[in-house]
Amino acid sequence: MREVLNRLLEWWNADQPVAMATVVATFKSAPRLPGAAMLVGPDGEAVGSVSGGCVEGAVYQLGEEVVASGEPVLQRYGVSDESAFAVGLTCGGILDVFVERVDRSSYPELGEIAADIEAQRPVAVATVVAHPDPARVGRRIVVRPEGAAITGTLGSDRMDDAVVDDVRGLLANGRSETLEYGPDGQRRGAGMRVFVSSYAPVPRMLVFGAIDFAAAVARVGSFLGYRVTVCDARGVFATATRFPSADEVVVDWPHRYLAAESAAGRIDGRTAICVLTHDPKFDVPLLEVALRLPEVAYVGAMGSRRTHDDRLKRLQEAGLTDEELTRLSSPIGLDLGARTPEETAISIAAEIIATTWGGAGRPLSTLDGPIHHQTNFPQL
Repeated sequence: MREVLNRLLEWWNADQPVAMATVVATFKSAPRLPGAAMLVGPDGEAVGSVSGGCVEGAVYQLGEEVVASGEPVLQRYGVSDESAFAVGLTCGGILDVFVERVDRSSYPELGEIAADIEAQRPVAVATVVAHPDPARVGRRIVVRPEGAAITGTLGSDRMDDAVVDDVRGLLANGRSETLEYGPDGQRRGAGMRVFVSSYAPVPRMLVFGAIDFAAAVARVGSFLGYRVTVCDARGVFATATRFPSADEVVVDWPHRYLAAESAAGRIDGRTAICVLTHDPKFDVPLLEVALRLPEVAYVGAMGSRRTHDDRLKRLQEAGLTDEELTRLSSPIGLDLGARTPEETAISIAAEIIATTWGGAGRPLSTLDGPIHHQTNFPQL
């Protein structure tokens, strides 16, 4: 929903009914992830996408029907002999799409949810997308971290308690997925499916070293959806003017800044750390901190083979274990033959993507099997 939220809010504030279609589950080589959304507006406008174009026409028509009836629908789209090129996914994937009517009366919590997302406060929405009792379908509960308010109910205390516990676990990792329970929230049952849409703060990319390569990495990181921080101890180089794509530029010793951010709880399993200083007085203390963090998605360090060997020796002398050192991607990036800062930034981004989704970094033309990898990594 995040990608269509601004347009959805405009219609919601005007109390104009909208159909919202959300991908709640995917199988095989589906083109979009759970949480991808498409709107059918009151003026016929289509906003967003659930499949990259394969089934949008069918979803649009279903959205118009849901707005008219007010009854939510869970619909599966896949390839079949009859509909592969009509309303099916020609890529061979399968999508479960939940379509619901959204207006101020049917979704009164939307304003507060949008405010949480805008303020970078973690919030998750758990929606019943399938249930033996049709009256339960479409019910939702809004979940925030431990100690924060919970809004709404799925219909019983037992259902709410079971779902809230599981949702908080997903929210902590920024993951969206469908959970299954018994009709009254029984953990060993089946029949009730609940889609959890997590809106954790935007994942972070920390770029250390205020050099020209850092400016290119910041641009690419911002394009990929990260909140980018550039940090360097040298204030003459670490300026907002030199890094216009960064969300923030910090003048501090890199290891001290990273340790403080971790202590404050602002580093999580989606954080990418790019160490571009290739100066041992900066990068060795920094990597001592980075490689010992309990959860981080990626740690890469720039430098030649000789620099890398020297760095490993220094880190071993500092007491890092072989297991901790295996978390380090160095020299940073995939082998793309990159030379310029921009090309190098692409190679770094490619390695981050491959690490996140389990890709091999090889040409797809040389591989067989599904293009999209199915993983449980946190989502951006």
